[in-house]
Amino acid sequence: MTTPSQAPTLLQRLGRGSAVSVLLVGVLAWGVGRVVQTQVRDGQADALRAVARPGDIRMLSSVTCIFCRNARQYLTEHRIPFDECLIERDPVCLADYKRLGASGTPTLLVRGQRQLGFDPLRVTAALGGG
Repeated sequence: MTTPSQAPTLLQRLGRGSAVSVLLVGVLAWGVGRVVQTQVRDGQADALRAVARPGDIRMLSSVTCIFCRNARQYLTEHRIPFDECLIERDPVCLADYKRLGASGTPTLLVRGQRQLGFDPLRVTAALGGG
């Protein structure tokens, strides 16, 4: 009879080979998830790129905004045309930001329609796609 302190650990019960198998399955599942996530993201970008034309998307950004940086990276990486201005550096941009009553950045103007935050699906829909 074993006492609780002498009970075998899960690793001992499974054996080292089984633990390695469980770890490999976990890593494989994570990798497959990442591939699927990338394919979905690329599909969304393709749909947006198909409907976006120069001048359709204007992003009012802030220098310190990480969400602005992520949106900029996404749009640039996927070759989606957009214009950007920084509210701290461009007085016209700041005036537009205030005139719109914007409450945060990024604020996008999609064919003149205001959107707070960047969502590729929402931008695509505003441009008449998907």
